[in-house]
Amino acid sequence: MSNGIKVKRALISVSDKDGLEDLANELSSLNIDILSTGGTKRFIEELGVNVTDVSSVTGFPEILDGRVKTLHPNVHGGLLGIKTNKDHMETLKKNSIDTIDLLIVNLYPFEETIKKESSFEECIENIDIGGPAMIRAAAKNHNSVAVVVDKHDYNLIIEELKKDSRICEKTLKNLAHKAYSRTAAYDATISNWMNKQINDGDQTYKSFGGEKIQTLRYGENPHQEAAVYTDGTNRYGVISAEQIQGKELSYNNINDTDAAFELVSEFDPDESHAVAIIKHANPCGVAINNNQVEAYKEALKCDSTSAFGGIISFNSELQAETAELITEIFTEVIIAPTISEEAKNVISKKKNLRLLSTGGLTNTNEISHKMKTITGGFLVQTNDNTVINQEEIKIVSKRKPNDQEVNDLYFAFTVAKHVKSNAIVYAKNGATVGIGAGQMNRLDSSRIAARKSEDAASAFGEKIPLAVGSVVASDAFFPFADGLIAAAEAGVTAIIQPGGSIRDEEVIQAADEAGLAMIFTGLRHFNH
Repeated sequence: MSNGIKVKRALISVSDKDGLEDLANELSSLNIDILSTGGTKRFIEELGVNVTDVSSVTGFPEILDGRVKTLHPNVHGGLLGIKTNKDHMETLKKNSIDTIDLLIVNLYPFEETIKKESSFEECIENIDIGGPAMIRAAAKNHNSVAVVVDKHDYNLIIEELKKDSRICEKTLKNLAHKAYSRTAAYDATISNWMNKQINDGDQTYKSFGGEKIQTLRYGENPHQEAAVYTDGTNRYGVISAEQIQGKELSYNNINDTDAAFELVSEFDPDESHAVAIIKHANPCGVAINNNQVEAYKEALKCDSTSAFGGIISFNSELQAETAELITEIFTEVIIAPTISEEAKNVISKKKNLRLLSTGGLTNTNEISHKMKTITGGFLVQTNDNTVINQEEIKIVSKRKPNDQEVNDLYFAFTVAKHVKSNAIVYAKNGATVGIGAGQMNRLDSSRIAARKSEDAASAFGEKIPLAVGSVVASDAFFPFADGLIAAAEAGVTAIIQPGGSIRDEEVIQAADEAGLAMIFTGLRHFNH
C-alpha cells in the first residue's frame, strides 16, 4: 500500500468562501503553489497570498461569461495524469502540463438558487459545469490527486499536510467517495428540478440525492444504522424545523413527526385549528376546532391510551394553555409552524420533550415524489395530493347527508389519507372518535375502530360509545357489505368511500336498509 501523495500544487475554485482565508494562508505557509479562477483568485489575492490565474496556465482567457475557464487540457491533463504511469508523465512533460496534486472545489449554489424560487434563467446559470468536470476527473485519479468538495474537510487535509506535506491513501479514497456523492446529489437536484419545470412524469432515469445533515444513534431498531438527508427542496417540515429544546430526534421520532405534520397541513389554519396525535406513523386522534385547546382535547379523547408517548402536531401557533395540557401526559415530540414565547416557557419545564417550530405548513397540494426501496430497485410515485372534488362526488343512498354529516365526512376522508390501509375513520363534530388502521381486511378495521370508540367513552366515564351518531370514512371501497354493516352497528349515520366494487349495489342496499347516507368519491387513498 502506498503512503499517499505529496502536495506541491493546488487548484482552488469555490463559490462558498467560508473557511477559505485560513485554508489559503495554511497552504501558502506550506509552500504549496495555488492556482485559482475569478472571484476565488481575487479573494486569495486580497489576503496577500500568492496565487496564479488559471488563464495563465491554459493560455486562454475566461469566455462566455465565465462558462468556460477550466475546461482545458492543461487543467484536466494535470488532474488526470497518473503519477506512477511513465507514459502519462512523459506525455504531460511533452505538452508542458504540470500535475495538480490538490483540487478544492465547491459548486455553484444551485440548491440555494431554487430554494429562493429564482427565475428559470437564473437557475440555469447556477448549474455548474467546470466544477463537476474537475471533481470527477480528480476523483477518478484519486491515487494521484486529493479532491476536496466539503469545507468541513479543510482542517483534515491541513493537519495531514502539516505532518509531511502528504495526504494518505485512506484519506484520498474517502475524499474521492465524497466527491462522487456530491456530484451525484447535485445532478439529481438539477434533474428533479428540470423535470418539475417541464412537468414530465415519464422519466427514463430517476435520480435521488441528498446531503447528510445528521447521523442518528440508530434506525428503527438499535442494530440498524441510520442518518437524515435533505434533498435540497424548500418545504416546511421536520427536516427544516428548528428544534427549540429536547433530546435528539430518533429515526422513529422523525418518521412519526413527518407523518403528523403532513396530516395537520391538510387543514387551513385560517379556518380552524387542527391537532393530530400520531403513534407509529398512524393517527390515534385528530380534531379541528375554532379553539385550539378544544381541538387538542377532542384529539386526545379519541385514544388517550395510544397518545401516551406520541407525537402532537398543530397547524397553528402553539398556545400556552394548550401547552399546559400537553405537559400533563408523556409526549415525545411537539411540532407546530410557530410557538408562542409563553408556550415555550411552559414546555421548558419538560427538558426532554422535543419541541419543533417549522416556520410554515407543508404545501400538501405541491407535487413531490416518494420512493420506496425494493430488492434490486425502488418504486417511485407522486405524493397523494388530490383532494375531494365536490362536483364529482355521488350520493348513492336514498337518504342525503345533512350539512354536519357532509363536513364530518370530508374531514374523516381527509384523515383516512394518512392512516395505514386498510383505513377506517369514525368522526363526529370535527373530531375522530375511532380509527382502525393497517388491518388485512376492512371488516377488522371497522370493528377495531368501533371498539376504540367504546374504550374512549369508557375512559371519559361516558356510557355511550363515541361512534354513535358519527360518520365513517373508508380509504378504499367496501368489497362486501360486512364492513359497512359493522359500522352501522357501531351507530354511524353516514358513510364516505370511493366506490368501484363489483358489489357496490349490495353495499348501497345495505346502507339504505340501515337508513344511512352514503357518498361515493371515486377517489382512493391507499397508504401502505
